[in-house]
Amino acid sequence: MKLYKKEGNTVQVLGFPTEEIEKGEYLLVEDPKRCRSLVLQVIDIQFANIPGILEELLRNSTDDRNIYGENFDPIEVAPHITYIQDARMLVCKIRGTLQNGEPSLSSAWLPSRSQSHIRKLSTTSLLANAKVNSSRPINLGEARDSSSITIDAHLLDGKLNIVTGKKETGKSHISKLLVLSLIDYGAPVVVLDLNGEYTNLGLSRTGEKTEYYKKVCILCPGENFKVTLAQTNLRVVLNILFHALDLPGTSAREFRRIWKSLKEQDALTMRRLGESIRNRQCNLHVRDALNSRYYSLVNSGFFTDNQEEAISLKESFKALQDGGALIINLRNTSTIDRQIVVEFILSKLIELLTQWRLRAVFLFAEEAHLYLRETYWDDIVTRMRHFGVFTTFVTNQPSTIRENIYRQADNIFLFNFTNEHDLEAVSRAARVDAETVKSIAHDLHPHHCLVLGRVVRDYPVVVKVRALDVQTMGQTRLFFTDQN
Repeated sequence: MKLYKKEGNTVQVLGFPTEEIEKGEYLLVEDPKRCRSLVLQVIDIQFANIPGILEELLRNSTDDRNIYGENFDPIEVAPHITYIQDARMLVCKIRGTLQNGEPSLSSAWLPSRSQSHIRKLSTTSLLANAKVNSSRPINLGEARDSSSITIDAHLLDGKLNIVTGKKETGKSHISKLLVLSLIDYGAPVVVLDLNGEYTNLGLSRTGEKTEYYKKVCILCPGENFKVTLAQTNLRVVLNILFHALDLPGTSAREFRRIWKSLKEQDALTMRRLGESIRNRQCNLHVRDALNSRYYSLVNSGFFTDNQEEAISLKESFKALQDGGALIINLRNTSTIDRQIVVEFILSKLIELLTQWRLRAVFLFAEEAHLYLRETYWDDIVTRMRHFGVFTTFVTNQPSTIRENIYRQADNIFLFNFTNEHDLEAVSRAARVDAETVKSIAHDLHPHHCLVLGRVVRDYPVVVKVRALDVQTMGQTRLFFTDQN
């Protein structure tokens, strides 16, 4: 391999047919005189545009059709011509510099074109040089060169993560891998499971119980997950009424008076709340608004007056204090009911964290755009991070995540996208150039992802995600199941 050209942050390297290089792999350009090396990542592979190559290809094509017999090549020039015709141009991005084994993101220098030596840099060596320590290792899988890729759980702590890609590429698979790895290190995890994909995380592929069986708690709203009004507080209920049920401000003030009156009487139940609203002497429109929201709460099946049916999130987390996951199964809930449940959970998490009943919690939100209100994006990313809610968004519609969220993302696990609009949305991530995202993500195979961000010290790495011995429940249900 030889250095050919540099424009901005892009370097072109001339490669030859005998050198096997794939997109996403790294090269090290060593300059012996300067005792430092340039780190390049291959983002595209093209044929070398050599002067006269088009005429030569056309000439060979014509000869193949019209000339018969044996080729006569006394000076054996044909192999050299073929070698030149198959030469490749590797389009690379500069990822930094190595000097005396110390990495630097600086690229304000050029190695010698004639004296430099170029060789492949294994991903393991790259991450080792980048000081990606593994005091709490999470094995993601293998790189292009079959080396193991391990990240540190510390670099997920306190961070905002995004997992995205088109359907059936492995988004939920890597999310489950991260959930189970965090459980291994004693972390509390909450999963907002839209499609019921996480409900069998405690079972192996053969249906046997694993070491995670007692660490995974499945809560189904309206079934084994109900709460009483006494467990909630006025702020939580008002959040539900405002943000999930669009209660007007005038009606909210009247609801506040009713709530305080019932609390003074120690009568905070759904039955008494309904009676108080029906008997309230107030504006007819206000009473109708309160009545309609009340019946929405009743019909959700999430609130109950039976203390034995009620579940306490505080007690649920106590049972998982050595690491575990609360899976909120939203599969059979309506859109409105989802919003009610999510408002309750987020509000209660903040309450528990504020009171230091929880140190921190990792929140995984599958297809969050379907149940989180628009203003919650900034709220989760900024305010809730300070309380200790560290969020991972999982979606196959990256355009639903606002640009300012991408710009604040610490880590992105990007699977295959072929749609230019989707790639454009992800490429706005501030921690990597758009050309890398568009070029590499377009050609990723299923269960291969491009890892970006702090977990790889801002060196983009392509990973084949390892398999899990759990029932992942993410397969598409098919009608035609025969093999013929």
